Amino acid sequence: MSPGFFAFIVGAFSLLCFYLYLKYNYWKRNGIPTVRGCVPVLGHMLPMITKRMNFSEFIRLAYEEHKDHSMVGMYKGTRPVLIVRDPNLVKTVLQSNFSKFYKNGREVVSEVDPLLSKHPLFSYGDTWSIVVSGVCEKFEHFLNRRLKTSNKYEVDMKTLFSRFTCEVVANTLGIEGFCFEDDAEAKSLHELAGNTFAESLGTIIAFHYPGINRLLKLSFLPKSMDGFFRKVVRENLKIRRNDSSPRNDFLQWMIDLENTGNVIDEENVTVHAASLYLDGTETASITLNFIGHDLAANPEIQEKLRKEVKSTIEEHGGLTFEALKDMTYMNQVINESQRLHAAVGSLQKMCTEEFELQGSDGLTYRIKPGIEVDISIIGLHTDPMYWVNPNVFDPERFNDERKQTIEKMTFLPFSEGPRICVGMRMTMLQVKACLATLLSNYKLELSPSTQVPLKISSHYFLSEPIGGNWVYISEL
Repeated sequence: MSPGFFAFIVGAFSLLCFYLYLKYNYWKRNGIPTVRGCVPVLGHMLPMITKRMNFSEFIRLAYEEHKDHSMVGMYKGTRPVLIVRDPNLVKTVLQSNFSKFYKNGREVVSEVDPLLSKHPLFSYGDTWSIVVSGVCEKFEHFLNRRLKTSNKYEVDMKTLFSRFTCEVVANTLGIEGFCFEDDAEAKSLHELAGNTFAESLGTIIAFHYPGINRLLKLSFLPKSMDGFFRKVVRENLKIRRNDSSPRNDFLQWMIDLENTGNVIDEENVTVHAASLYLDGTETASITLNFIGHDLAANPEIQEKLRKEVKSTIEEHGGLTFEALKDMTYMNQVINESQRLHAAVGSLQKMCTEEFELQGSDGLTYRIKPGIEVDISIIGLHTDPMYWVNPNVFDPERFNDERKQTIEKMTFLPFSEGPRICVGMRMTMLQVKACLATLLSNYKLELSPSTQVPLKISSHYFLSEPIGGNWVYISEL
C-alpha cells in the first residue's frame, strides 16, 4: 500500500469518526439525557434489526429507565429522535400545539406504497350496526359447528377474532368475506394481511429510514394486498354500475355519489377500501385478543360482565346498538385491557415548526423541524406514578368515580387530539358486539398452551403474544 493511499484511508476514517462524533453528541450538546446502547451507524436500532425486541418495547424500556427525566434522546441511525415522558409534553405534541407536530413520524414512500401513502395514518394534511349484527350470527354458527364434535373448542383467539373483524370489514365494503368457512376462498381473505404487520428488516427500513427506502423501494403493504383491493374495487364497481338492486354498503355509497353527477376516482375508492380494512381488522382483533385473555384469566370478572350483557340484551329486546351503548361495565373491561395491552405501543410525530419544549423537571429543548418525537403508550399506561398496582387487571379503575382521577394524557389507546384514531368508533362497535355474542352463549377458559404471563413478540409491528393466546371455548 502506497503512503499516499494509506494517508487517504486514515484521513477518510478520521473524518468519518469526527462526523459520527458530532452526530452522536447531538443530545448531549442540547442537554438531553440519551438512551444507553448507541452503536455507530445503526444508532439505537440494533435490537430491532436483530429481532431482540420490537420498537414499541424499546421505547417502553427507554421510558422506564429514565423515570427522573421528562425527555430522553435516542438515534435512528444517525438521526436524532426525542422521547417525551411528561404527560404535559404529550399534551403539547398531540393536542395543544398539534399544528407544529401534525406530521406522523412513520413515513411511507408514495411511489413504493401508493395506497398506503394516502391512508389517514400516514397522509398529511347506523350501517355498521346492521353489518356487525349479521357477522355476529355467522360467528355464533361457526362456534356451534366446532362444539358439535367436542365439549370444548381450543383456539388461538387472535386467529378467531381475525375471522370476525375481517368479515365485518368485507361486508361493509359490500363483498362476502367467507371468513367463517374453511375453503380456499375463505382463506384468501382471512389470511390476506398475512405478515403485513411483521417487523421485518424491510418494514423497519420502510418506516424508520424513509430516506434509504427512497433508494431501496421496499413496500410495507404487500403487493398481493395492493392487487387484491384494486381488483375487488374495479370488479365490484363494474358489477354495481349494472345492478339496480338496493344495497347499503361502502361501494353502493360510491355508486350513489356517481349517480348524482360526481366523478368517482377508482384509485381513491381503493384507498378508502384498503383504509377500512387496515383500520377495522388488525387493531380490533388485537384488542379482542387481549380482552379475551383477561376475561379467561379472571373468571369472576368474566361472569360479572356476562350478567351485564345478558340483562342489557334482555332489557333492549336483542343485541341492538342501544344495548351495546348501555353496557357500561363492558366499557370498563375494554379500557382496562387496552391499558395493560395497547395494540399500538408507541406514537411517532414529526416536528414541522421550531418550538420550545419545557419539561416539568426543568429540561428545555428547542425542537427543530424534522426532529421525530416518540411517545411510549405502554410506558404511560403502566407507570406506577399514575396507576396504583399498574400490572393488575382491575376494570374498576374506569368506573364513574375513579376515572375522574386519571391524569390526562396517561391513557392513550387511540392516541389523542386532532389525529385521534379514525377507526376508533368502528373498532369499539366490533369489539363490543363480538364480546356480547361470545359471553351470552359461551365460557372462556385459559388453555395450558398459552404462555403466562404474556410476552410480546419482537417479530411484529403491533402487539402479538409469543406462542399465541389460546383458550378453551365451551357452551354455557
